[in-house]
Amino acid sequence: MGQKINPYGYRLGISKNWMSRWYSDKKQYGDIVLEDMKIRKYLEKKFEMAGVKSIEIERSVNEVNIIVKVAKPGVVIGKGGSGVEDAEKELKKITKSKIRLTAEEVKNPEVEAQLVADYISRQLKRRLPYRRIVIAAISSARDKGAKGIKIKLAGLLSGGNSISRSETFLDGSIPSQTLRADVDYAQVHCQMLFGTIGIKVWIFKGEAVI
Repeated sequence: MGQKINPYGYRLGISKNWMSRWYSDKKQYGDIVLEDMKIRKYLEKKFEMAGVKSIEIERSVNEVNIIVKVAKPGVVIGKGGSGVEDAEKELKKITKSKIRLTAEEVKNPEVEAQLVADYISRQLKRRLPYRRIVIAAISSARDKGAKGIKIKLAGLLSGGNSISRSETFLDGSIPSQTLRADVDYAQVHCQMLFGTIGIKVWIFKGEAVI
């Protein structure tokens, strides 16, 4: 079971919290879910260079509070807060509610699965050898205190003339069935000229206090 379910969804309500926090009736539910998806898509693209870890959305009656967790908050804020203002103006085209955008800094980007997966994707696009990239990412995560890290790559790993395959790298332990274990997970699709390389990252940070 632990191998077949998203580690984040498996721990929701136990050691992980929901990314979207709001309540709605049946009539509005679909529209609000679609709104959330559009907001996330826009912010991920706009703040790509800031290293987006997660986007949390909280809704009240007439206000949408968006918390963007990034490795470089300065990129989000911009000169004199211009970055946030521009983003809020664009987001008002997506939703009629009042927008409040906040940027939070991620202290250790080396142990955040989403940021590690994005780093591997960027390096693969620069045509660097995948083994060297993965070993560097594992080494950085372990140095920053990760108890275990697993990275799985799948696709044409050695270029367009190779055979599609998957390769898994593991250092430390990943207790996938232990609910109190704080396991961070991310999945990224790296679009290359010859096809897509799938990247999956699991990082075990220790046991969460429940």
